[in-house]
Amino acid sequence: MAVMTRPLLNRRLAEFGTTIFAEMSALAARTGSINLGQGFPDTDGPEEIREAAVRALRDGRGNQYPPGPGVPELRSAIADHQRERYGLAYDPDAEVLVTAGATEAIAAALLALVEPGDEVIALEPYYDSYAACIAMAGGTRVPVTLRPHEGVRDGAAERRFVLDLDELRAAVTDRTRLILLNTPHNPTGTVLTRAELTAVAELAVERDLLVVTDEVYEHLVFDGAEHLPIASLPGMRERTVTIGSSGKTFSFTGWKVGWITASPELTSAVRSAKQFLTYVSSGPFQYAIAEALRLPAAYFDGLRADLRAKRDLLSEGLVQAGFEVYRPAGTYFVTTDIRPLGATDGFAFCRSLPERAGVVAIPNAVFYDHREEGAPFVRFAFCKKTEVLEEAVSRLKRLA
Repeated sequence: MAVMTRPLLNRRLAEFGTTIFAEMSALAARTGSINLGQGFPDTDGPEEIREAAVRALRDGRGNQYPPGPGVPELRSAIADHQRERYGLAYDPDAEVLVTAGATEAIAAALLALVEPGDEVIALEPYYDSYAACIAMAGGTRVPVTLRPHEGVRDGAAERRFVLDLDELRAAVTDRTRLILLNTPHNPTGTVLTRAELTAVAELAVERDLLVVTDEVYEHLVFDGAEHLPIASLPGMRERTVTIGSSGKTFSFTGWKVGWITASPELTSAVRSAKQFLTYVSSGPFQYAIAEALRLPAAYFDGLRADLRAKRDLLSEGLVQAGFEVYRPAGTYFVTTDIRPLGATDGFAFCRSLPERAGVVAIPNAVFYDHREEGAPFVRFAFCKKTEVLEEAVSRLKRLA
């Protein structure tokens, strides 16, 4: 039998093998460790929303192919959400597109908008699918690094990862097509400020750039931090694709219901790519998420309060264990620096942590092109039951 000599995997994807999440989850299962690596809740979301999905199934709504752009009830709920929360008016028929989670939204947007050779600026560290989707589109990723900074906010000391606006400006060339943003930011927990977003918006307008912005953690902000959609800033609505998702807000990550909001022209472009990916998905769940988006403010306030308490529990435990902690202003991840523990290699640290402490985390370096920048940082997820976090904190104290 002839042996294939040509590599089977498309060379654009050659650098993307098994994800660190799969490796760490397998390590957690093998060692019986608490998995604070992958970011998914260990409890379901609101019972009434789960029942709404059951009701849709029983009523035969969405059991066959739903409309390509998404069911009208969900598109209307998304448009109402954007208007009521942010003052952004979108036509649910022409400016809203439902996707198979934010992951498909990112892929469809980049496949639709990026030509081979176009440069795409992404803020590193970044979610791993960004790099893969840029590669599949034939684009060239240009990382701009968020770096740790200690400052003062409202009279209190604050550690956060910040965007160097001069570095961002210098990264833009004549080949730059778009800026890929993520705020609130995974994995650092940074929420870009109004001043930072205004500077990004001014640069996009000045250089005629598109912006794709991943805002899936929009409701998970703490301590007075403000989530500001960049589409709401002057000159940005017509050049911005905003990505949202139900998974993080309602704790039904397996339903894979996401969306974009954008101008008719941008929405049409993204739909052109999306229709050849999944075509449609999540039929009955779309009706349930339409109801979820209309939950009262008390639900969203309660979600933030619960996660803030869990953030503080894990953060304080990590400090006691000897980590330097960057307490996040958003998301459900906390980034730590392992150098106070005498370690500098996040990969080696995370691979040894299950045996040492019975806990699994993720090395932030996997989210960087400049691996040396992320080497000493490790990410923990706090979207778990309180008793799970308490046990994890107890185990991590073995490191002190």
